[in-house]
Amino acid sequence: MRDELKLKISLLPTSPGVYQYLNREGTVIYVGKAKNLKRRVSSYFNRVHPVVRTNLLVRNIWDLKYIVVNSEEEALDLENSLIKEYQPRYNVLLKDDKSYPWICVTKELFPRVYITRDKHTKGAKYFGPYPKTEVAHALLDTIKQLYPIRTCRHPLTVDNIEARKYKLCLQYHIKNCEGCCQGIVSHETYSSYIDNIIKILNGDTKQVSDFLMQEMMKLAGQLKFEEAELLKRKYQLLEKYRAKSVIVNPTIHNIDVFTIVRDDSAAYVNFMHLRNGSIVQSMTVEYKFQDAGSDETNEEILSTAVRDMRERFSDIYKHEKVREILVNIVPDFEIEGVEYVVPQRGDKRKLVAISLKNAEQYRTEKYKRMEKLNPEQRVTRTLTTMMKDLHLNELPRHIECFDNSSISGTNAVASCVVFKNGKPSKKDYRHFNIKEADGSDDYASMREVINRRYTRLVAEDAELPQLLVVDGGKGQLNAAVEVLDLLQLRGTIAVIGIAKRLDEIYFPGDSVPLFIDKNSETLRIIQHLRDEAHRFGITHHRNKRSKSQIHSQLDDIKGIGPQTRNALLRHFKSVKRIKEASPNEIAMVVGAAKAKLVLAALVE
Repeated sequence: MRDELKLKISLLPTSPGVYQYLNREGTVIYVGKAKNLKRRVSSYFNRVHPVVRTNLLVRNIWDLKYIVVNSEEEALDLENSLIKEYQPRYNVLLKDDKSYPWICVTKELFPRVYITRDKHTKGAKYFGPYPKTEVAHALLDTIKQLYPIRTCRHPLTVDNIEARKYKLCLQYHIKNCEGCCQGIVSHETYSSYIDNIIKILNGDTKQVSDFLMQEMMKLAGQLKFEEAELLKRKYQLLEKYRAKSVIVNPTIHNIDVFTIVRDDSAAYVNFMHLRNGSIVQSMTVEYKFQDAGSDETNEEILSTAVRDMRERFSDIYKHEKVREILVNIVPDFEIEGVEYVVPQRGDKRKLVAISLKNAEQYRTEKYKRMEKLNPEQRVTRTLTTMMKDLHLNELPRHIECFDNSSISGTNAVASCVVFKNGKPSKKDYRHFNIKEADGSDDYASMREVINRRYTRLVAEDAELPQLLVVDGGKGQLNAAVEVLDLLQLRGTIAVIGIAKRLDEIYFPGDSVPLFIDKNSETLRIIQHLRDEAHRFGITHHRNKRSKSQIHSQLDDIKGIGPQTRNALLRHFKSVKRIKEASPNEIAMVVGAAKAKLVLAALVE
C-alpha cells in the first residue's frame, strides 16, 4: 500500500458514508457503504481475506474517495446510486438492475398504494427508496389499517362504476375496503384518505406511530401479547424510519450543489452533481490564499469554483441541462438559464448540509494530514487561534493558572498549574500555603500567591508566561491586575479571568464578559487549565487538612521526633494517659532524657 493511501486511511472520519476504490487508471472498481468509514476501510488492509475476490480487489486499490452522510440508511441509498452509475468490477450486489423498493401512489380515480421496484407507471407518485424492505412493508401495512384503500387492479372509471362492472370482493366484506368499485365510497372521501397517506409518506409518520402505540397498548391490556409484540416491532421500525432520504429523491432532477467554507489560509468548495435524484459526482477543491489577509469574498471564490467545475465536467453539461444550482452563498457568476437557490427547508436544504459537511471534512482532513507530517504545526495553529480569540499580542506558549482552596478559611492553599504549547507541564506545577492573607479572603489570597510567584520568577530571571489565567470573575481578576501593576509586569503578562457559572471570559477594565464558542479549542484549553488548577489545589488542601486532623501536642515538643511520638502513642494510647503516667513509666518507653522533655512540655 502506498504511503499516501496509508495516510489517507488514517485520516478517515468515523462517521457513516460511502467509499470508492480506484485503480491506477483512476477507474472506480468498488463502491461500499460504512457505518464507520475509518473502521470499515481499514479492515480491507489489515488481514488476508478468506475470499480470493476480496484479496484481488485489495491488490488493485491505488486510491480512494469517500462521501460523508448522516446515517447508515443514507449510505445505503448513495451506495445504490453510485453502483448503478459506475458498474464497478468488484461489486456483486446491486450490480444488476435490481433496486431498493418504493411505495407507489397511482394516478387514478381511486388511487392504489403498493410496493414496487420499478418506476414505470405514468403519472404515479413514488416515495422512498427504502433501504430496508421490512420498513416499507410495515409502513404500508399500517397505512392499510388506518385507511380502507383498495388493493384490486380494476381500471375503475366513472363508466365502469356506473355500469356495475365489478362485484364487491372479500376486502369489502372484511372492511378493508369501502367498495370503490360500486361507488359506495365517494371520490371526495377516498381522496382525503390518499391526501393523508401522501402526508405520511412525505415524512409525517406521527399519526401512524400514535395509532400503532394505541393499538399495541389496547392489545396488551387484553393480554394479547403476541399481537401486541407484532405491532411493537412495526412501531420500532417506524421510529427509526426516515421517510425521505437526503441522498436519493426522485423529485430532484439534474441539479448541482456548491458550498463553501474558509479559514485564514484557504477556501474549500464542495461540488455535487445529482442525476435523476441521485448523487453521481462529488469532490472538494481547495483554493489557497496568497496571504492571510486575502480580501477575496466568498461570492468571488464560489464563482471561480462554479466556472472551474463546469469546465472540468463539461461532458455532463453536454448531455444534461442543469437549470438549478443549490448553494449556501449566491456567487457573482451568472449562467444563462440557470438559477441559484439557497434552500431554507426540505430535501434541498439537507443536500446543502451534506455538501457543507463534506467541505468541512476535507478541511479537517487537511489539518490532520499536516499535523501528522509536522506535529508542531497543530500547536502553532491552536495557539494562533487562542491569540486571536483572547486578543493577545503574542502566541501563549507558556500559560499559568491560579486557584485558591479552603474550607471556612482554614488550611487555605493555592495552586499554580503551567501549560506549555497547549499541554500540561506537570513538573512546573506549584503549591502555595497561604501565610499572610486571611484564608477566608479569596482576593487577598490571590494577591499573595501571585505576588510570591512572580516576585520569585523575576528575582531568578526565570521565564515568564505570556498569559495568566485566574479562576474566578472580576474580583479575582482585579486582584491579579493589582499585583502585576505593582511588579510592573502588566505589559509583559496578559491576564484574563474565567468565571465558573457560564465559562465567560473577563478582561481587565472590561465589565462585559466574552463568551467563546463552546466547541472552540481556546475554551477547551482554558477549561482544562482551570480544572487542573482546581484538582491540583484540592489535592493539596485535602492532604494538608488530613495532616492537621492527626496533629497532637507531642508534635510541638522540641527534641521529640515522629518515632518517639509514635512509640508513646502506641504504649499509652493517648496524650491524656501520658500526662497521667509517672516519669519512670515514660522513661521505660523512651528513656529518661526524653521523658523529662515530654513531662515538662505537657505539664506546662
